Amino acid sequence: MLALRTRRLFDGVRPVPMARPTVLLSGGVIEAVLDGPPPRDAELVDLGDTTLLPGLVDAHVHLAFDATPDTMGSLAVADDDTLLTRMRTAATATLDAGVTTARDLGDRGYLGLRVRAETADTPHRGPRLLVAGPPITSYGGHCWFLGGEVDGVDAIRAAVRHRAERGVDVVKVVVTGGQLTPGSLPHEMQFGPVELAAVVREAHRYGLPVTGHCHAADGIAAAVTAGFDGIEHCTFVTADGVRADPPLLARMAAAGTRITLTLGTAGHGGGGGSGDPRRAAVHSALRRVADSGVPVACASDAGCGPGKPHGSLAYGVEAMVGLGVPPTAALRAVTSGAAQVCGLADRIGRIAPGYDADLLAVHGDPTVEPGALRRVAAVLRAGQRVR
Repeated sequence: MLALRTRRLFDGVRPVPMARPTVLLSGGVIEAVLDGPPPRDAELVDLGDTTLLPGLVDAHVHLAFDATPDTMGSLAVADDDTLLTRMRTAATATLDAGVTTARDLGDRGYLGLRVRAETADTPHRGPRLLVAGPPITSYGGHCWFLGGEVDGVDAIRAAVRHRAERGVDVVKVVVTGGQLTPGSLPHEMQFGPVELAAVVREAHRYGLPVTGHCHAADGIAAAVTAGFDGIEHCTFVTADGVRADPPLLARMAAAGTRITLTLGTAGHGGGGGSGDPRRAAVHSALRRVADSGVPVACASDAGCGPGKPHGSLAYGVEAMVGLGVPPTAALRAVTSGAAQVCGLADRIGRIAPGYDADLLAVHGDPTVEPGALRRVAAVLRAGQRVR
């Protein structure tokens, strides 16, 4: 049995008021949380003046993207061996930053399944991975270069079946355009209601959740109507601005729709100060989402550009606080809340008996200073100290 002693404890929901918290681990599982000395037969590791919290959960990454200004061009010239090496390096960087679970929402050639197997067998190689494979998109649509283009209901059903047979964890659908792909516009729809409903029916038939890349307000509404389990980005953009829809957010809260906000860029954690009116409007919409009662994860979208290096999730927490979200709520969005969004709330995202021993220790107190998340002292995955 291993005992971890720390100065402060955030259990995934709230700070725990203990004089000297000690967490007992056995067989990769949390056995108990004590205020005081551990049992005599436990191996004690004193983490000093640190805060212990659950290993972070990044609900939206792209291990195949290299965080350069030309991600699309870089993918075009990389063969599968090169891309696999890049993904392994990205997985290691993600774990180094304290992320013990990540959801890869778009790769090429299902290479994420190989990295998922490798990190499952050898925890120090990367986080636990949930993998979508190539996202389902329209011909020439956002992220078409990952190989998931379809046209029509029959093709969509076949695409879902193929992903289920390959063993993906989640079906990702590009409902609206995006900024990464030339010729694609975030406010434009890529699929109609019949196609979106077909995705949901087929995926649920295989027991798979469906999440949708949705920037456009119309796209968010269409995905919710179709029964999508999750919405990625959720920026409520239109052709001429940004308009959050409170009645739609209320529908999402009632339906239990899960939202992943992709916030923050490396070196620019704060989300509030911007002279760009459109950006300010997006921030206002995202704050409405965060306050709506919908299950929310804060994620990095790592790999999609120079400000999104792998392992940059902590900047998203700072950005969320910059929007006016309390630090403890922002921390929940990368621990227990993100675990709920990923469908793993019964296993990860909490420091409590019976939960997986995925843990992060940081120097400082992130419930007061969110930037403390970037000062990693130790990372444990499945009870093993990996960093």
